[in-house]
Amino acid sequence: MALLVSNIYLFTILAASLFICSVIAHEFSIMGYSLEHLTFIDKLNELFESRMSKHGKIYKCTEEKLHLFEFFKDNSKHIDHRNREVTTNWLGLNEFADLTHEVFKSKYLGLNTDYPRRGNSEDISYRDIVDLPKSVDWRKKGAVTPVKNPGSCGINQIVTGNLTSLSEQELIDCDTAFNSGCNGGLMDYAFEYIVNNGGLHKEEDYPYLMEEGTCEEKWEEMELVTISGYHDVPENDEESLLKALAHQPLSVAIEASGRDFQFYSGGVFSGPCSTDLDHGVPAVGYGSSKGLDYIIVKNSWGPKWGEKGYIMKRHRKTRRALWYQQNGFISY
Repeated sequence: MALLVSNIYLFTILAASLFICSVIAHEFSIMGYSLEHLTFIDKLNELFESRMSKHGKIYKCTEEKLHLFEFFKDNSKHIDHRNREVTTNWLGLNEFADLTHEVFKSKYLGLNTDYPRRGNSEDISYRDIVDLPKSVDWRKKGAVTPVKNPGSCGINQIVTGNLTSLSEQELIDCDTAFNSGCNGGLMDYAFEYIVNNGGLHKEEDYPYLMEEGTCEEKWEEMELVTISGYHDVPENDEESLLKALAHQPLSVAIEASGRDFQFYSGGVFSGPCSTDLDHGVPAVGYGSSKGLDYIIVKNSWGPKWGEKGYIMKRHRKTRRALWYQQNGFISY
């Protein structure tokens, strides 16, 4: 009898140990760190070295490396604190973990909402639609190109109905009447430029440089892709947003300046939501998970950010709708 009790006790200890190890391994796999890393400075330094190596970070000198390690340490504490508080999503140590939040915002955000919107929000194609699908994912329909990382200068990729990538670089170089190249702009004016210019070049003909260039006339000799127009979804109109998104991907403006957004790694993001719009992105679907409604957003910070470059951003019918712009169909 004593032997049986002893075996049961040993089995319980082993099972508990395996469970703890499994939990630690799971936490590390989805968030990029474990409790041990946050407890011992040498372990945190090892984590810093491995994570920055993974993301191809190269520092100019030891002083810069030590300086940025302090930011990494502070961000690690923030991420762990928020992961203990929030249950709908989790944060992780991504390639931005060695940046202060202010530096991050200055490099990767650039939407300019100072100018008035130009599109017509009265003539919405899907206004009279009643029945909507419970969920839509345009990625599964072959309507979304792979996630790209344009660095600190760039806009989200533009595609045609057959997934022909169009030139972001042309918009950066040539659409300068109201938009400001690497310093940001507004989607309405990009669409206006394409219409007034008679189209936009393919990315293969006008490739991306990750910096501002010169708008040269030689590009005019190549084939242009035209758009048939665009419309703005009425502001603060959740129903119109979902109706439009059920029928095509949209260009939307969101607030991405929150610190949690910088380190988002998965789940339905339920962070702060305001009218301080600072990031232009495509919305490519919507759905619901565990009672939480969300919009699927394709980001422009590379496939290592978020859920392979995407974020499921919670939307609430009681909130003001921050998603406001529907782009037009693009066709040859």
